[in-house]
Amino acid sequence: MSMRLRFALACAGVFFVIGTLAVTAVFFVARTTLQYRASVFTPQNAFWSTEPEDYELARSFGLAVHATYRTDVLDNLRNAGVLAVLGGTGLAFGAGWRTAGMVLIPLRNVTDTARRIVQNHDLSERIGYKGSRDEIKELTDSYDVMLDRLARSFDGQRRFVANASHELRTPLTINRTLVDVAVRRPDATEDVKRLGESLLLVNARHERLIDGLLALTEGERAVLDRRPFDLTDVAEHVLDQAAAEAAEREVTMHRLLDPAPTAGEAVLVERLVQNLVENAIRHNHPKGEVWVTTRRRADRVELVVANTGLQVPPYEIETIFEPFRRLHGDRLRSDRGSGLGLSIVRVITEAHGGTVTATPRDEGGLTITVELPVHAEGGSV
Repeated sequence: MSMRLRFALACAGVFFVIGTLAVTAVFFVARTTLQYRASVFTPQNAFWSTEPEDYELARSFGLAVHATYRTDVLDNLRNAGVLAVLGGTGLAFGAGWRTAGMVLIPLRNVTDTARRIVQNHDLSERIGYKGSRDEIKELTDSYDVMLDRLARSFDGQRRFVANASHELRTPLTINRTLVDVAVRRPDATEDVKRLGESLLLVNARHERLIDGLLALTEGERAVLDRRPFDLTDVAEHVLDQAAAEAAEREVTMHRLLDPAPTAGEAVLVERLVQNLVENAIRHNHPKGEVWVTTRRRADRVELVVANTGLQVPPYEIETIFEPFRRLHGDRLRSDRGSGLGLSIVRVITEAHGGTVTATPRDEGGLTITVELPVHAEGGSV
């Protein structure tokens, strides 16, 4: 029940109670006032005859006339009172509804602005309410202050992650070069080569972690430059690139790619599809399968990536999109990524105004569905 409806019902209820009490009070006062009194209705000194029989006859006639008159008056008062209360209650409801609508206009504007901020992921926008100094003004000012603090906090966090990632990438690149040179030296022993290969694997894992942090930071920003592209083209490109790894791991890939026009940052969406496909291949078993589907449904386009693999408990579904969370507690296998893949998928999807869901397959593995807004020809997302 909306606040406007509650206010209108409250106005109608208050009027109904007060009107009912008022009509009831008037009814009882009138009934008491109209009680028969002989001195008023049949005064003995007003009769032409002093005979007792004539007086009693007149008194009986007066009682009958008064009873009829009293009944009619009270019935009319009751009926008119009920109609007045019901009609006034309806008018009070209408007046309350209209008044609440006028009072809630500023609050509705605040709500629309807040909803737009959430949908666009744009913490730079402010409500900027210019009304008089009242409760709504205080609320909107507090909301703007909160947005300022959140924007500064998120910007600081993103800058820190980006700067730290860039600073860490340089020494890792140097380490990789030095280890690679040491391993390729003619006089390098087998122990040195094995150690070098292990160090290169660790170094590659750290590089993937840093790349994932950078992608996570970039994906959290709102996508302002939305350019149209077909999700099918992106999926085909990613699948062609992943074919070699899938063949190496003996994973069969099936593709059912129908046109799926959307708009946004194509590079980010490519990273999204790449993470899903890589997860489907790496979290699989030999002779496993991967199904990739793109399609359009009404005002949305869908990307569905399903794979075979280990059974996934339903209670772990909500945690797989959190950073550094891995299924089955696997934190040692560096070839399976850094645990940021699905987190990146989620932030990129939300930055494009979409949704991502995961469901476990009965046969094992996952089915992950990404929905993005459709881009109609000549229209907008």
